[in-house]
Amino acid sequence: MPAQIIDGKKISEDIISEIRAEVAALTGRPPCLAVVLVGNDPASAVYVGSKKKMCEKIGITSIERILPASASQDELFTVIKQLNNDDGVDGILIQSPLPKHINEQAVFNFVLPEKDVDGFSPTNAGLTALGESGGLVSCTPAGCVELLRRTDINMSGTNCVVIGRSNIVGRPVASLMLKESATVTICHSKTKNLAQYTRQADILIAAIGKKHFVTPDMVKDGVVIIDVGINRTPDSKKLHGDVDPACAEKASHITPVPGGVGPMTIAMLMSNCLKAYKRNHAK
Repeated sequence: MPAQIIDGKKISEDIISEIRAEVAALTGRPPCLAVVLVGNDPASAVYVGSKKKMCEKIGITSIERILPASASQDELFTVIKQLNNDDGVDGILIQSPLPKHINEQAVFNFVLPEKDVDGFSPTNAGLTALGESGGLVSCTPAGCVELLRRTDINMSGTNCVVIGRSNIVGRPVASLMLKESATVTICHSKTKNLAQYTRQADILIAAIGKKHFVTPDMVKDGVVIIDVGINRTPDSKKLHGDVDPACAEKASHITPVPGGVGPMTIAMLMSNCLKAYKRNHAK
């Protein structure tokens, strides 16, 4: 039988509804998210706009700080410092990619961990790697695990194979799956005989950034597939995942692209903003 589709759009809408109800019940000011955009990249502008609309839908205040593409790293640090020191701002999001003359990781490092709703700071990344629950978890990895949880897929004791070792998805999602008591294997571009690992996976998380890289001969019957890939072909606006759609004939569950992991990322961002707000008010 074809795989059951894990509907990320529906699950993300459920999460957003839960957050909206929680925000509506708050007393005092609503949570506040600050988005920092450097330059005029069209895709980044679209992403910022979608986050602003989601904030409005939930009842979260959103503010923007837009700098020209020529802005120096020090000028960006000045803006972040102001937001770090502003008690009325709960979360800070630095829209990436940043211009090439700016050290992106240094910028992420400069955001206060308690306001780092992307979960990219060394403190939050370290807490995730240690399996601790005190930090803010990177949104896409958190969304992957939440998809599994809300689809009632048992993660404990499973063989989980992660393809990709980026600091944004691969490494943190592996840490999160370890926390769920899965046995985790991380594969990457230097892994030899990749298919011998992927065929053992009960849960396969593909985050390698290559269109239809995972083919049906690389997976076993009944595998659960989380496809993080978003690949756009040069001659088309259509989005493709890292997993060949034909794998759905062998999988028990699979996320679509688009409509799978993508909507979860912004839902978990909103969740992080609410968490940051609560911690700010608990002080």
